[in-house]
Amino acid sequence: MQTVYEAAGGHLGMRRLAAAWHRRVMADDVVSHAFSHGFHPDHSQRLAAYWGEALGGPPTYSDTMGDEASVVRMHSGNGEHEEMNRRAIACFDEAVTEVGTEDGLLAQVLHDYFAWATTTTMARYHHSADDVPNDLRIPRWSWDGLQD
Repeated sequence: MQTVYEAAGGHLGMRRLAAAWHRRVMADDVVSHAFSHGFHPDHSQRLAAYWGEALGGPPTYSDTMGDEASVVRMHSGNGEHEEMNRRAIACFDEAVTEVGTEDGLLAQVLHDYFAWATTTTMARYHHSADDVPNDLRIPRWSWDGLQD
């Protein structure tokens, strides 16, 4: 069976999706605040590798760029921000549409993954980045949702 990563266009599909999402969040008054302190110059490429790995692609992110604990730490210690999360998810859904994901099931699975990651793993340690455990692994998502 084809992975979500493959159905979304593999490496190039993830790159297009990450670039479209990044453009949208940088144009959003609320979500862009998360980037006001700066961001990695290769943010979209790194994000594409991370999403790709989570959605059934190769372990490029964890092999060459970082691990889940470092990603979660970047998103931690900033307090609760439900409005920012909601708008980031809306930007993601718009990016999915922009890159031409015409398969309704694929669009729904991508939405479900991003919404879940945004509101759980990336929002779990809102008090302090020091609370993030060192042994986290990149969660894997498939057509059936979160995998064990």
